[in-house]
Amino acid sequence: MMAGIMSYFGGRRDTKQGARDAIVQLRQQLQMLEKKEDHLQKKIDEEVKKAKANAVSNKAVATAALRRKKAHEQELTRLSGTRLQLEMQVNTLESANLNAETMAAMKRGADALKAIHGNLSMNKVDATMDQINEQRELANEISEAISNPLNAGIDLDEDELKDELAELEREELDERLMGAERAPVHSPSGATKVAEPRHRNEEEDEEEAQLKELQASLAM
Repeated sequence: MMAGIMSYFGGRRDTKQGARDAIVQLRQQLQMLEKKEDHLQKKIDEEVKKAKANAVSNKAVATAALRRKKAHEQELTRLSGTRLQLEMQVNTLESANLNAETMAAMKRGADALKAIHGNLSMNKVDATMDQINEQRELANEISEAISNPLNAGIDLDEDELKDELAELEREELDERLMGAERAPVHSPSGATKVAEPRHRNEEEDEEEAQLKELQASLAM
């Protein structure tokens, strides 16, 4: 048992197996102590029965039985104390073994991270991110150029386009005005006449409106 414990705390190469062996041996010893305690408890019970049976008829036998019971109880107390110490040692050893395995796992994790990072540094990471951003901007520019093929190779002047559009609007309005001035006017008798140019003042417009109302009333 002590060899297993020394194997664990002595820093030998296979400490994990040494810890397992020590725990197994300690638990085996605990089982033996428990059996010994059960045997002593049975003897104590037997001595108590013997003392009761001879308490009246044979006091000497009863007294001897009580003395043996007392001795068994003292031994049982010592075994119980020993068993408690072994249980504490097993718990401590299991806890230490768990801590050692946890630390070993953490060490393997740290080594794995170190291997993954390798020679990486923040300067290298920043440089790589700058390259990625540069290529992303280039890809966006290429996508924009591809999605607007009509503008490819043509240098457009926005002010010139606005002026040209305004000129077209003026021409369209002039054509509409000219067409309205040349539109025929139907008289009540069914005769048509060419409309006069609409360069009149407000009084002429009012007189023409009154004349149209008069003609409409006569036609009725």
